[in-house]
Amino acid sequence: MAVYTEVGFDEADQLVQRLGLGPLTGLQGIRSGIENTNYYATTTRGQWVLTVFERLPRALLPYYLRLMEHLARHGIPVPAPQADDAGEILHTLGGKPGAAVTRLPGSHRLAPDADHCAQVGAMLGRMHVAGADFALRQDHLRGLAWWQEVAPQVLQHLQAAQAELLCSELDYQGRFARSPAGQALPRGHIHADLFRDNAMFDATGGEDRLCGFFDFYFAGYDCLLFDIAVCLNDWCCDGGSGRLDEARAQAFMVAYEGQRALDGGERRALPAMLRAAALRFWLSRLWDWHLPRSAALLQPKDPTQFERILRARIERPWHFGG
Repeated sequence: MAVYTEVGFDEADQLVQRLGLGPLTGLQGIRSGIENTNYYATTTRGQWVLTVFERLPRALLPYYLRLMEHLARHGIPVPAPQADDAGEILHTLGGKPGAAVTRLPGSHRLAPDADHCAQVGAMLGRMHVAGADFALRQDHLRGLAWWQEVAPQVLQHLQAAQAELLCSELDYQGRFARSPAGQALPRGHIHADLFRDNAMFDATGGEDRLCGFFDFYFAGYDCLLFDIAVCLNDWCCDGGSGRLDEARAQAFMVAYEGQRALDGGERRALPAMLRAAALRFWLSRLWDWHLPRSAALLQPKDPTQFERILRARIERPWHFGG
C-alpha cells in the first residue's frame, strides 16, 4: 500500500503477461495503507492490483491467498488471486513474494449511513458462513500475543495516563481471553481489518451497492466476534467522540444476524470485544507512528482516534439489543 519496494514497468509487464492478463499499459503506486507495497496495474484486458509482501514470510502467504480464492468461489465479492499455468498464485516481484489479484470496482464510503453499514454487516455474515469449510487454518497474527509483544515497545513514547490505560486494558484482555467466556466464543476465519477503506461501493446503477471486501492480509483464525467488533468501531463510530452511532450499529448487527445468528455468549462478550478491537488498532497505530518504516509513499495514521474509541468503550459499554 505504501511503496517500500519499487517495481519496474518491465518486471510488472512480464508477470501480468505470464499470468495471461494481457500487456501492461499502466502502473501506479498506491498511497493508502502502510503494510505492503501495492500497485494498480492496467493491461489491455482490465485492471489488477499487484502486491509485494513486505513483512509476511512467504510460508504464511498461501493461507491469505487461498482464503480469498475460497471466498470468491463461494460468491463473496473479494479480489481473486491470479494463477499461472501451474496453478500457483504466489509469485515474485522486486525480489520478494508477490501476488496479482482482480481490482474491485467502485470507491470507498468514508461517511457511511445505516444502509451502508447494513450491507457490510450482511456481507460479513455471509463471509463467516462461507469460510466455515475452508480447510487451511492459520492463527490471527495481530491477536493478543502480538499486543503483548508490541506494548513494551511503545510504552516509552506514551504519557503516564496513556501508559496506565494501555497496561490496564492489556491485563483486562488477557484475563478475558483466558476466562471460560472468552474460550467459548465461536471461532472461524476473520478478515480482522475490515475498515471503510477496505470495502468498495458503486452507485452507477442508481442504488449504492457494496462491491466487495479486499486486503485480507491480516486475516486469520480467531473469534468471529472480533471481526464484528472491528467493523462496529469503524463503520458505526462517531469519529470525534469515539462513541458508537446507535442507528448504524443496530443496522449492522441486524443485517449480520440475518446471515449468522450470534449465540448468547457472543452477545454478552460484545462489550469486551469492542474494547479488544480498539486496543488492537490503538497499538498498531502507536507502533507505526513512533517506530515507522521508510517508504516512498507512507502515511501513518493518528493513533489518538483509537485511544478515544477505547476510552469510550470502557466508559459506555454497548450491548446489541436486536
